[in-house]
Amino acid sequence: MRDPLSVLTEAFTSFLFGKVETTRLPVRTSTGQAQAVYLPTAAPGLGDSGVIIGREVYSGKGYIYDPFQLYGQQLPAPHWLVLGESGNGKSALEKTYVLRQLRFRDRQVVVLDAQGEDGVGEWNLIAQELGITPIRLDPMTALDGGIRLNPLDPAITSTGQLALLRTIIEVAMGHGLDERSGFALKVAHAYVNETIIDRQPVLTDIVDQLRHPEPESAESMNVDIDDVRAWGLDVALVLDRLVDGDLRGMFDGPTTVGIDLDAPLIVFDLSHIDRNSIAMPILMAIVGVWLEHTWIRPDRKKRIFLVEEAWHIINSPFVAQLFQRLLKFGRRLGLSFVAVVHHLSDVVDGAAAREAAAILKMASTRTIYAQKADEARATGRVLGLPRWAVEIIPTLTPGIAVWDVNGNVQVVKHLVTEAERPLVFTDRAMTESSGPALPEDVQAAEWEAEQRAALIEQQQQLDESSESTVA
Repeated sequence: MRDPLSVLTEAFTSFLFGKVETTRLPVRTSTGQAQAVYLPTAAPGLGDSGVIIGREVYSGKGYIYDPFQLYGQQLPAPHWLVLGESGNGKSALEKTYVLRQLRFRDRQVVVLDAQGEDGVGEWNLIAQELGITPIRLDPMTALDGGIRLNPLDPAITSTGQLALLRTIIEVAMGHGLDERSGFALKVAHAYVNETIIDRQPVLTDIVDQLRHPEPESAESMNVDIDDVRAWGLDVALVLDRLVDGDLRGMFDGPTTVGIDLDAPLIVFDLSHIDRNSIAMPILMAIVGVWLEHTWIRPDRKKRIFLVEEAWHIINSPFVAQLFQRLLKFGRRLGLSFVAVVHHLSDVVDGAAAREAAAILKMASTRTIYAQKADEARATGRVLGLPRWAVEIIPTLTPGIAVWDVNGNVQVVKHLVTEAERPLVFTDRAMTESSGPALPEDVQAAEWEAEQRAALIEQQQQLDESSESTVA
C-alpha cells in the first residue's frame, strides 16, 4: 500500500503543473557505430586438458587442443587436416605438437617424412634428440646395408600380405586387377607361404612362382597351366620392378633387424624418394599396410599417424582407399591421422576425388594457414568455413592459423618455446635470408592489433550498405 503522504504530494504536483511524461527522441545510427555499446566477446575455448598450442588471438586466452580428450564430446572423429602454403608454420606446428604429445606416457607417433635437408629428413633433429634412428628408405643405399621392409614379413597376416601385393600392383598399373590376374597372384602367394618355412618368403619367390606356376594351381580351377602363366605375366612384371628395377633392395629381402616399432616416435624418412614418381605411392601403400598389421594393435595406447605431403596418398585411388580403411581404426584403436597438404585443390581435383572427399569428411579438425584469396574461397566452400574466416585467411602471417574444430572456429597464434625452436625451425635458407626476428610477444601484439583493425574495417564496409535506425 502506498504512503498517504506520497499520494497527496503527487496529486498536488499534478494540480499545479499538470502530468509530465519524459519522451526519448530516436537516435539515427548504423550497426557499425552502435556495436560500440556491446562488450567484446570471444568464442569459448576447447577446455583445459591436453596439449597447449598457443594463444587465441582476439581474446588472448590459451588455446589447448587434444583429439583424444575431445573425442566423443566435441569431436566425432580424432583426425586432423593441416592446410597452407609453404613458409607459414605448418612444420613448426606439427613438430611442437608431436614433442608435446610425447610427454604423455601413453602416446606413440609415426611420421612419414617426405621432405629433407642436407641429405636427411626434416624430422632427423627431433629423432636424434629423442634417441630415435629414422627408418630411412633409400634405393641408393638399399643394396649396401640400407633399410629393407619385406611385404611378406611373417609379422603381417597372410590376408594382409595378399592385400598389400594387390595394392602395390594396382598403384603401379594405375587400374584394378582383373579376376584372372588376381587369381594368379593368389595361388602364387598361397604356394609360397605353404612351401617356404625355413626363412622369410620374399618378393622374388612370388615372381618366380608367377613365371612358373605349379600344375596344381591350374588343376584346382580346371584351367590350362599356360593360361595361369599368361594371367600372372603382367603381375610378375610389376613386382619385378621391386626386385630388379629402380626400387631394388628396399622390399626384396627380409625385414631389417632392429626396427623398433614400440618406440614412442617412429620416423619413416622418404626424403630420398622422388616425390613425383610412382615410387612414392607404392612406398605409402607398403608402409600403410605394414603399419596396419604390425604397429596398430589394441594395447590402449593413443597413436598419432602424421603424413607429410599427404596429396601423394590421396591422389592415388588405391592408396587412398587403404588409408581410408586405416582411418576407420581411429575410433576402435585410438588412432589420430594427421594429413598435411599445401592446397586443398591438390586432392579434391585429383584422380581420387571421391576417396579424398571421404577422408576430408573424417577430419573433424581443420587448421588453415595463409592462402591466396582464390584458394581461400575454394577452401572455405569445401570445408564450410564462415565468411569472416575465409576473408581473414589471405591476411594471416606466419605462425597464425584459422582453427576449425568441429564448427568451433578461432584464430590461433602458435607459440614455440626456446627449447623447441632449434628443433622445429630447420630451413636455413629462410632464416639466413631474413633479418633479426622481433621478440615473439612483439610480433604477436603487432599482428593482433592489425587483425583487430582489419576485422573492424571489414565489418564497417558490410554495415555501410545496411544502415538501420535504433530507437
